[in-house]
Amino acid sequence: MSGIRDRLRGKWRITETGTWDNDYLDLVEPAFIAFEQPGVRSEFRFGTIVASLNCAYSQTDVGFEFHGSDEGTEVRGDGWAEMDGPAEIHGEIAFHNGDETTFKARRW
Repeated sequence: MSGIRDRLRGKWRITETGTWDNDYLDLVEPAFIAFEQPGVRSEFRFGTIVASLNCAYSQTDVGFEFHGSDEGTEVRGDGWAEMDGPAEIHGEIAFHNGDETTFKARRW
């Protein structure tokens, strides 16, 4: 059985959050979170937010810190994700001194 890093690797389409609706999520481009693809950094993009992820994998999930921007304003925070099956994940994204939200995503 492959490790969580291998199972999470790739791009995931964010389909739902507990805070923002789909119109905001897909405002600039389709919302996604991506984990360690060869030659591509781990990152997420939704709404006007673009952030790079620094990931730490356990046996069952991934925790991450992020740093990026929201319409030119610096954003930082942390989060986590875990598998819901072979093609779905769920987790949480928390901005330092700001919003927290749950999210769901499916393999791109």
